[in-house]
Amino acid sequence: MGVHDFDVIVVGGGHAGCEAALAAARMGTTVLLLTLGWESIADMPCNPSLGGPGKAQLIREIDALGGEMARNIDETYLQIRLLNTRKGPAVHSLRAQADKDAYQARMREVLRKEKNLQVELGHVEEVLTDSEGRVRGVLTKEGNKYLAPCVILATGTYLGGTIYIGDVSYPSGPYGQPASTGLTEILRGFGLELARFKTGTSPRIAKESIDFGKAEEQPGHVLPYGFSFETRGTREDQMPCYLTYTTPKTHEIIRANLSRAPLYTGVITGPGPRYCPSIETKIMEFPDRERHQIFLEPETRYGEVIYLGGLSTSLPEDVQKEIVHSVPALENAEIVRPGYAIEYDCLIPTEIFPWLEVKKVPGLFAAGQINGTSGYEEAASQGLIAGINAVLKLRGQEPFVLGRSEAYIGVLIDDLVTKGTREPYRMMTSRVEYRLTLRQDNADLRLTDKGFALGVVSEERYEMFRRKRDQIQAELKRLKSTIVPGDTATTRLLKEIGTTPVQSRTSLADLLERPNVSYQSLAVLDKDRVELPEDVVFAVEIELKYAGYIRKQMRQIERTQRLENMKIPRDTDYSLVHGISREAREKLTAVAPGSIGQAARISGVNPADIVALIAYLEAGGHKQRQSRGVRDGV
Repeated sequence: MGVHDFDVIVVGGGHAGCEAALAAARMGTTVLLLTLGWESIADMPCNPSLGGPGKAQLIREIDALGGEMARNIDETYLQIRLLNTRKGPAVHSLRAQADKDAYQARMREVLRKEKNLQVELGHVEEVLTDSEGRVRGVLTKEGNKYLAPCVILATGTYLGGTIYIGDVSYPSGPYGQPASTGLTEILRGFGLELARFKTGTSPRIAKESIDFGKAEEQPGHVLPYGFSFETRGTREDQMPCYLTYTTPKTHEIIRANLSRAPLYTGVITGPGPRYCPSIETKIMEFPDRERHQIFLEPETRYGEVIYLGGLSTSLPEDVQKEIVHSVPALENAEIVRPGYAIEYDCLIPTEIFPWLEVKKVPGLFAAGQINGTSGYEEAASQGLIAGINAVLKLRGQEPFVLGRSEAYIGVLIDDLVTKGTREPYRMMTSRVEYRLTLRQDNADLRLTDKGFALGVVSEERYEMFRRKRDQIQAELKRLKSTIVPGDTATTRLLKEIGTTPVQSRTSLADLLERPNVSYQSLAVLDKDRVELPEDVVFAVEIELKYAGYIRKQMRQIERTQRLENMKIPRDTDYSLVHGISREAREKLTAVAPGSIGQAARISGVNPADIVALIAYLEAGGHKQRQSRGVRDGV
């Protein structure tokens, strides 16, 4: 019992909460992280893995900005793989299977050691505000009052959480942990619009009851890097995952029991994640598919529990048992924890600014699944940005906002605050217009300068980054200035490499732009080269091989940037803008876009509306309204 003062309070210890608290503390402010229990810190209640298409890019960007997720997974994974290797580098994506216990333990230790950061257990029931509606702190169920001018809500799926297993339902967070029940009404009391979303998870199986001989083994990859730019090479102690498939019998069991499925009886009303559907949804929406993939993934290194990736379900326990036993390798499998669906409350994300502050409550920030996203990586990204911006608000500085052309994180947040979402949002490479320039390999080159300027990236880390950047620039310059003659010896060597001979003098950089020439193969023509780290070589090779495409994309970015640079004052009164539709006026008022570029991305705002808005701003309509207000004493 008592009153305690901090600069920033973070509510929730999931992936968003951890990154928010660490970022704010590393920027030099006093931070309190309130969590329902130590076991919920950095928990992975669904698939114990990180990365994959779109998500790997987010983790790399978190790392480049000084976040912790990449380092944490590199230290604790069971297996790591590089996906999409047959495609271009824009969609190469790391994916790691986590040791969920080790991941949580390490993150708890990082939090414990972080200067300026205090972790306490508490069930927040009220967000306190002053007479002007600004945040003052929080009040817990235990009777403690914690005061701070900035509060970050990172409540995950705990906010009004309800679990469903067949016809059984009860208020709960993941794994039967207590739900957060009081905050929903507090948020509604602030005049905020909320939605109800659904997610789910798969049954867990006793390892000893699985016949792995009937499944396909999927080993990890040996790579020269990990998720973090500080990591050099993969570990040797990797564990295999396995792949099996559903059968026609599996599908028959599911169809025969739809009357007992909460998703199909109307009990669950919230929309679920489109790109991570339950097995019931897969069977019903893809009736012609003869089988669906089921991944057998260990949850921990020394534990006996296997996660069934791809078999998320909320059917009754007896039906889940039938389903599991119909899958090859699982005929005698023992379910140690059934799958379930969970419904939870979340904010309509157009209620927040691009820097993740709630529009109607100054000082209140929101990050993670409370903003309508799904996935650990999406949550951590928002947590990092919310933590940074809470500190910037305390300092009276301009907020930190990443653009769509700067980062996947920028696309994620812009999609949320501009377009909103009607279902749990998942980051994918297809959402990103400029994915060729926003690759996972160059996240540090794009963002580490920003992270260092903000005070999140350490001096030591920044010096390592500078050395890498200098090496890349020096090697690019050397290759462009190193000329090989078009003589007989060069012709012979180029034929050995497998490329067309040159007729005249040319640079090594020009040769490397050829699709069938690699940096290593050019060594026979490049006697003066020094040995460079693999990440430097990779960056140089990508820069030269895709130079034409990158230049084209940079020109596209420059064109769209002109619209982003046309700022719209926050207090613009759209009722005074002539020539825009009623729908556009309503949408623009609700979203309050900060630029013409953002306004153009709002659903329901068409090009004619944008032309009218630009004309209004260029004619000085906003300034005229301001001057009238001053004359009238407003």
